[in-house]
Amino acid sequence: MKVLVIGGTQFIGKPLVQALVKAGHDVTIMHRKRTHKYGKKVGNLVCDRNDAEAVSNAIAPHRFEVVFDNVYDWERGTTANQVEAAVRSVGDRLTRYVFMSSVAAYGDGLNHHEADALAPDDHPDAYVRNKAMTERMLFRLYHRSKTPVVTLRPPYIYGPENPFYREQFFWDRLRANRGVILPGDGRRLMQFVYIKDLVAAMLRVIDEPTAVGQAFNIANPRPVTQEELLTAFATAAKKKINMVRLPRRLIFQHGGHPMGPLLYFGYYYDIPAITEVVAKAQRTLGWKPTDFSKGLAETYRWYLRNHKRPKLDFSFEDKLISSAPDAQSEEFAFSGLGVSELAARRR
Repeated sequence: MKVLVIGGTQFIGKPLVQALVKAGHDVTIMHRKRTHKYGKKVGNLVCDRNDAEAVSNAIAPHRFEVVFDNVYDWERGTTANQVEAAVRSVGDRLTRYVFMSSVAAYGDGLNHHEADALAPDDHPDAYVRNKAMTERMLFRLYHRSKTPVVTLRPPYIYGPENPFYREQFFWDRLRANRGVILPGDGRRLMQFVYIKDLVAAMLRVIDEPTAVGQAFNIANPRPVTQEELLTAFATAAKKKINMVRLPRRLIFQHGGHPMGPLLYFGYYYDIPAITEVVAKAQRTLGWKPTDFSKGLAETYRWYLRNHKRPKLDFSFEDKLISSAPDAQSEEFAFSGLGVSELAARRR
């Protein structure tokens, strides 16, 4: 099939393009640069996806059958109107328009199913608002004109080449024999999906006829607590971990923020929990997620081979720890157990 990937050079786009080419599809990417590293076998459209007129002009002549829309502009936001311009420019050969949404589209709450209401149009967070509004626009197009849309709602994506300072944040500290801050009581839930599993789901929705007009939660079935997450990072690295429990009140008083620059728990990793149920993807797509422990182990091997550790400044973390004389420090040795086994032992 003739496939367009909007944003084909970053964390999601790169393995997606590679998988599509391997599967024999005719692939073109659209991004802001005039060149890419895929060679002549992958086409190249140069465009700012937030420029609706330019997007329409770039896409319209090519008559793509499948479009994967992965890009979100973190500085300016990407609105429903901007996505709609891309959808309407594709033409009558379109068989799938696959939009990368997010678990954040639900706004808040636990155990969301795909039929649950999404965040309102006036939600204060622009990312949440734009994802939810874009999904509503896409499903209106589906119901009004049978536009073959599919939306995917992943939570935290992890894996090789993650551009956000997340997995690496913890492994940098473990390898430096540093204590790792655990905010609050360590029970806040987090949910993950391996990048390879997300790409597998993306390929499945272009082949599964019943996927059209559907949203899919794509995640590991079981969320983990932040304490379990730290143990899983240590297990993947086969390192002891010293968890230092600190109240969020103290962290925030000293200027800590989930998005930095004063990070204390990985980039954007300490926010109120939003979780989802993935039975629909498993049932409809035949999708099977990788065990979290296995995915982390594979990611750690990539980290050892490729990660260039930045010059690290631990002064903020040292300040936090020293300012809390009642901080609770707990040391855990590598146990060889997976997350599920560790959770079972705590029950």
